[in-house]
Amino acid sequence: MKQTYYMTSKEIRQKYLDFFASKGHTVVPSAPMVIKNDPTLMFTNAGMNQFKDIFLGNAAPKFPRATDSQKCLRVSGKHNDLEAVGHDGRHHTMFEMLGNWSFGDYFKKEAIDWAWELLTEVYKIDKTKLYATVFEGSTEDGTTLDTEAREAWLKHLPADHVLTGNKHDNFWEMGDTGPCGPCSEIHIDLRPDSEIAKIPGNKLVNTDNDDVIEIWNLVFMQYERKADGHLEPLPAKSIDTGMGFERLCMILQNKKSNYETDVFSGLIGKVEEFSGHKYAEGGNVEVAMRVIADHIRAIAFSIADGQLPSNVKAGYVIRRILRRAVRYGYTFLGFTEPFLCRLIPQLVADMGEAYPELQAQQKLISNVIKEEENAFLRTLDRGIRMLEDNMAKNAATKVIPGTDAFVLYDTYGFPIDLTELIAAEKGYTVDIRNFNIELEKQKERARNATANEFGDWMVFNEADVVFEGYDTLRVTGARLLKQRTVKQKNKEYFQLVFDHTPFYAEMGGQVGDTGYIEGENGERIQILNTVKENNLTIHLAERLPSRSTQSFTLVVDNVRRRHIQNNHTCTHLLHQALRVVLGTHVEQKGSFVGPDYFRFDFSHFQKMTDEELRAVETRVNQLIRSDFPLIEKRDATMDEAKAMGAMALFGEKYGDVVRVVRYGDSVELCGGTHTPSTGTIGLFKIVSEGAVAAGVRRIEAVTGGKAEETIHHMEDLLKGLKNLMNNVPDLQGAIEKLVAENADVRKQLEAVANEKAAQLAQKLEASAQEINGIKVVRFDHSIDPAMARNVALLLQKKVQNFALAAAFAFDGKPNLVLMYSQDLVAKGKNAGKDIREAAKFIQGGGGGQPGLATAGGRNIEGLAQALDALVDIAVK
Repeated sequence: MKQTYYMTSKEIRQKYLDFFASKGHTVVPSAPMVIKNDPTLMFTNAGMNQFKDIFLGNAAPKFPRATDSQKCLRVSGKHNDLEAVGHDGRHHTMFEMLGNWSFGDYFKKEAIDWAWELLTEVYKIDKTKLYATVFEGSTEDGTTLDTEAREAWLKHLPADHVLTGNKHDNFWEMGDTGPCGPCSEIHIDLRPDSEIAKIPGNKLVNTDNDDVIEIWNLVFMQYERKADGHLEPLPAKSIDTGMGFERLCMILQNKKSNYETDVFSGLIGKVEEFSGHKYAEGGNVEVAMRVIADHIRAIAFSIADGQLPSNVKAGYVIRRILRRAVRYGYTFLGFTEPFLCRLIPQLVADMGEAYPELQAQQKLISNVIKEEENAFLRTLDRGIRMLEDNMAKNAATKVIPGTDAFVLYDTYGFPIDLTELIAAEKGYTVDIRNFNIELEKQKERARNATANEFGDWMVFNEADVVFEGYDTLRVTGARLLKQRTVKQKNKEYFQLVFDHTPFYAEMGGQVGDTGYIEGENGERIQILNTVKENNLTIHLAERLPSRSTQSFTLVVDNVRRRHIQNNHTCTHLLHQALRVVLGTHVEQKGSFVGPDYFRFDFSHFQKMTDEELRAVETRVNQLIRSDFPLIEKRDATMDEAKAMGAMALFGEKYGDVVRVVRYGDSVELCGGTHTPSTGTIGLFKIVSEGAVAAGVRRIEAVTGGKAEETIHHMEDLLKGLKNLMNNVPDLQGAIEKLVAENADVRKQLEAVANEKAAQLAQKLEASAQEINGIKVVRFDHSIDPAMARNVALLLQKKVQNFALAAAFAFDGKPNLVLMYSQDLVAKGKNAGKDIREAAKFIQGGGGGQPGLATAGGRNIEGLAQALDALVDIAVK
């Protein structure tokens, strides 16, 4: 099928939206791919998800017709394409679904007419290549052939191109109950005319033929499935269509694979550039590039929608996708440094116009991905080498012992599902039963390690504990009520409870006070921390008093407390400033208040801009300079607190009586300690802002002297840079010039290195010796491993019947390189497999492609034996 002109993916998407806009449809933005308010779904997996409440009758439509391009993700539940992604040209995790909807407005005739008009007149698809299917009816449901849809199609297609389908293919249901109806699929025959002449397309529709495929599904929601299974007609019939954008681009751009379209070609081009490999190499290289190009989209869009990689639920799904991409890049493309994060600018260029959230959060997305990559690469490098050694050790049984798999998991953080995946690719299985036994043992050890041994309380007096720390930092005449000894992690602690105390116990994110107690006899004991337990204020002491019946003076560390209360008050000011600058959706989600710094977690959907951070910082400092006094009500009812303007935080538990803390317009419910007026805080400086969970941001900040130290450090850094640049007046311009000059030098050095590699490759080619009919080069000189790999690649491109075996030391570490020319690979040679045998002599491991592989190890003394082994293997 030939198109009259080439349409880019951006044009294809826009033409779809423009077409349905011209038919009276409201163009709506894509809903987030990550779902927050539907317990039945973690991700949007179909275009209709955002209209689910309308179809269920739980919400009225805002408009009668709508169209959009919806971000979708299918990696969990029954719609799980993850493991298939990369191994063919059409499976994806994240994809776009083009759709148009009618909510009780138009129905089958219009939906079919417009679908035909768009495909044949706008997209210019050959009409003879198209087929439509309609529902044949179901005796079970009491439905008959969908004659309405069939008649509509017969206006456009000959009868042998309008086919019937069963309930499985042509009846769509949202769930076991609810709106449903027949559907009409549109298929296209992409085979050449010569093949069509042999077998007509109508014989291949819905037979899983790779060249006769579905491109669009028109769902006619006209029934409601009741709980007993029977169907009732809906009073308002609706239309729900879905067309895979990536597949449509493949068709219109005359490609054989979705990955060959410009939807992915830019990303794949960048992967080629970064890796030095070519997509055309095929095999595992091609698969790896497909995996990476697909997965980076799913990862980036998930983060943009507020879902960070994590170890739970939706976050775990995203982390798994990311780690799968990293593993393919590491194993088949040689990436040992973060590379996914480097693809984000290309992704933004490709999709940022249609999905501006990518552009808005580009830096955040890149940073999160880079952090995840770094963490997993460390795990992956060590874990894969250990797993390969384990497989070699268990080659006879092809089973990875559960105990060994657990060591990888527990000691090195290597995911068990990844162990299973890699093992399966090599024909191995994992003894999961014994893995789970070891896992349970580990949990029991953890429980034992955290077990505390509490001695009995020695009770001296009975009384309620009175906290006086709001008003004073020194209490005299306190009586010791009880004491006990506690062992935690083999350390001994001593707990004291007094009837009166100025010590604030750790609560609500604020750390506990420290200080000392002093008995009448002059004995002074340091208090290391103060905690709350069963409504008791417990002082953790360095030792027990020598005489427990005496009265005590309790003194809080004044300087430390002052820093803590300044920081705590500043969290209130920060909360208010965030709500002013960002909006009233901001709500505190957690905090830590210590003497040196504080952190504040809050609800917000995206990374704060520099301008927003500056505005927040400026406002907080204005509130500090206003020197608002502390106004508090310690015994307010909740109604009184709300009348004062205090906001109750979601998830917090409050008693019948609450404490209200007010500084100017900042009014909060809080039991912590605070400064008498905001002016004592002195100065506020934000140190960092970032994400901690989906939709939750974190600011870390300092106040007072610590803020001054931070500014002084920045000044010192700036002065240091100026000194390095000879105190030039335009420091930024000078640095930019230096960067540009360095880039030029780097290019020159690369050119020199490439020239040296070419010279060395020429020498090596000339020095080859023929053994058993194969030209072999033995190389044992110290060389940068990157240079060795470049030389091997240069030789591989120009030589035949050739093998390079290299064993050398560089920076005190042994390295191996094995290269086979492509004709030897075609005959069955596999460098990735062969190099592992030689790597044993240097106590290491390695791998790579059939044509080129590398290995590293720990034993330099074994290099000579390793080189002999490489040569022996190469000439067999």
